[in-house]
Order: sequence, then C-alpha cells, then structure tokens
Amino acid sequence: MALLRLIFNIAWFVLGGFVMGLAWWFVGILCFISIIGIPFGRACFVIGEMAFWPFGQEQVNRRHLTGRDDLGTGTLGMLGNIIWFLLFGIWLAIGHLAHALACFVTIVGIPFGIQHLKLALLSLTPIGQSVVAKV
Repeated sequence: MALLRLIFNIAWFVLGGFVMGLAWWFVGILCFISIIGIPFGRACFVIGEMAFWPFGQEQVNRRHLTGRDDLGTGTLGMLGNIIWFLLFGIWLAIGHLAHALACFVTIVGIPFGIQHLKLALLSLTPIGQSVVAKV
C-alpha cells in the first residue's frame, strides 16, 4: 500500500500538484508579510504540503479530532474563514477545480481529480482543520 501511495504521489506532483502546492505556499508568504496573517500563513504551508503529496493524508475538523473547541473551531474561526474565503480561498478553489476538470478528462486521472476536489473544499474553509495521516 505504501508503494502505491508513493507512485500516486509522484504522479500527482508531476501532473499538477507542484503548481497548486506552490500556489498555497505563495499565499502563505503573502499572509506572513502582514503580521496579522501569520496564522493563515502557517495553515497555508501545512495545506501546501498536503497539496504537494495528498495521497495518504486527509483533513479533519479539529473539533472532531481533539473533542473540544479551540480558537479556530469557534466563532473567531468562522470569521477567519469568511475573511480567508474572500481574500484567497475562492482563488485557490478555482485553481483546484480547474485542475480537477483537467484530470477528469481521462479515466486514469479520476483519482487525481478527486484529490483536487478535496483540496478545493479545504481551500474554502481551512481554519479549524487539521491535516492527518490516513490510517
């Protein structure tokens, strides 16, 4: 299973994952330029790593993961997600959707398109989410 995951991740990286991972990291750098955007920037780098190598990883709501609320899963997290969506989230989602449509053209690309759709959903509301390894 690990070998298959490695093969899929390498194919993903070559066929669009590199571009979207760089997009996430670019947005992270933009967030770090403003001091108040540092928490958003940190999330961008974590999700950017997932955008580079998505197979074997998934996003989980931190409330479900830890069993308790925190700053990102409460009202402030919702406000942060709204700000994120308006500034960066919609553009990253559009990028992932465009890559997903290109991947769905072929049967071989369907698993890659599904990963892009997962990342598109994550790019809309990343605050309060954690990236974990699949078991």
